[in-house]
Amino acid sequence: MKLAWFLLVIVASAEAYGQRHMDPLEEFLNARRSKKPVMAESSNLDIYSQVYTGSQDGLMKDDKIDGLPGQPEGVDFDQYAGYVTVDPSHGRALFYYIVESPENASGKPLVLWLNGGPGCSSLGAGAMMELGPFRVNSDGKTLTRNNYGWNKVANILFLESPAGVGFSYSNATSDYDLCSDKRTAYDSYTFLVNWLERFSHYKTRDFFITGESYAGHYVPQLAQLIHHRNKISNQTVINLRGVAIGNAWIEDETGYKGMYDFFWTHALISDEIHDGIATNCNFSNESSSSECKEYILQARKSTRNIYIYNIYAPICNSTTGSHLMNAEFVFDPCSEYYIYSYLNLPEVQKAFHANLTNLPGPWDSCNMKMNHDWTDSPHSVLDTIHELMACEISVWIYSGDVDGLVTVTATTMAINKLKPSVETAWYPWYVDGEVGGFAVGYKNLTFVTIRESGHFVPSYQPARALTFFTSFIEGHLPPKSSTSSEP
Repeated sequence: MKLAWFLLVIVASAEAYGQRHMDPLEEFLNARRSKKPVMAESSNLDIYSQVYTGSQDGLMKDDKIDGLPGQPEGVDFDQYAGYVTVDPSHGRALFYYIVESPENASGKPLVLWLNGGPGCSSLGAGAMMELGPFRVNSDGKTLTRNNYGWNKVANILFLESPAGVGFSYSNATSDYDLCSDKRTAYDSYTFLVNWLERFSHYKTRDFFITGESYAGHYVPQLAQLIHHRNKISNQTVINLRGVAIGNAWIEDETGYKGMYDFFWTHALISDEIHDGIATNCNFSNESSSSECKEYILQARKSTRNIYIYNIYAPICNSTTGSHLMNAEFVFDPCSEYYIYSYLNLPEVQKAFHANLTNLPGPWDSCNMKMNHDWTDSPHSVLDTIHELMACEISVWIYSGDVDGLVTVTATTMAINKLKPSVETAWYPWYVDGEVGGFAVGYKNLTFVTIRESGHFVPSYQPARALTFFTSFIEGHLPPKSSTSSEP
């Protein structure tokens, strides 16, 4: 039985994020244990083959959003949304949404944001719930301005990938059975090459890739592919400067071990359960003993009714929204419901230029079938991250410190495996006179914690997230002083 069995401890309760489904990362890792061999097309996909490029003439103008239904007055930035075809023979097209910066957009970099899952939407989570310029109100019909949107310092491009996620689609339904890490990276790269032809003024901009959760796979893999393809003559050169991954699942062994250590150090499981797991479970081995299984089940029972994405946060229930609707800095755990309602309004889909005739059903936050049908996923991407570091591509790993799903403990364990050289010792960084978290600078790697944040860092701590992100874009460590923005 594969290591994915151990993630059974993660809350599968209907009270967790995504109450209409199980947690997508848990579902995915559990599905690995009975995974059939990787399909030939996925395993043989030639990432160095000729990339499809289609005519993009006039499409940028067509993609302009005049305004989103229910958006607040005073919107002072441009928005675009639409499709980029990545495989014309299959009719495979990926949906994007870009929000430009309200000030000096032409002088600011381009940042791609990817949510994980695998199979979850960057439009629903990243754009509408986390770092985008708007938040959906509890009526599911109107929007509020997010004063800490990341487009304050960069132009943010949200991509729903792979096909089958959100509004992205394929006319060949067989494509949905071929989803994989490799194909996702290849299609995302093809998307970027074509999108940059459509928005040609971004071709020479500094480019960054960011994401969270299973995007701990997506982001490094896409960055690696870009780096390799940039070496090919007569190929579009993407000006990749750096990557940032948050609460990122990057390795199974440290992911599982770090999770149970986090549970124990945060008083979520007993000494006996922790000792039993430490003694009987070998996280580097794909087999597990009956004793290990029993202790894992006990840990699962202990944490069943905790909101695993933030162990100190409330769960979504009939009264949550009414308590939180006027609290600017408190994340409403019912937000997914509001977003689901909003993105399924016909007038909203029309404004986003969504192609509804090609979708198998309503927009949803995650495609759980894809989650089970995934055909390749390495147990670690540390080698990929190490390659990026060796190529002097800036790598930032950040971690909300009360996430019980992908824990700060697991992240530090994974970083220690890289054995990076310390250049700036661990220190507290500040926002508005308070400690925003802690940071340590390594050679070509920066690790940042965000204090009192769960899995969705920009949702739980928007001001701290924006400060960290600004430092990442500007290429310096988060501010050491409580009165200065400089490191």
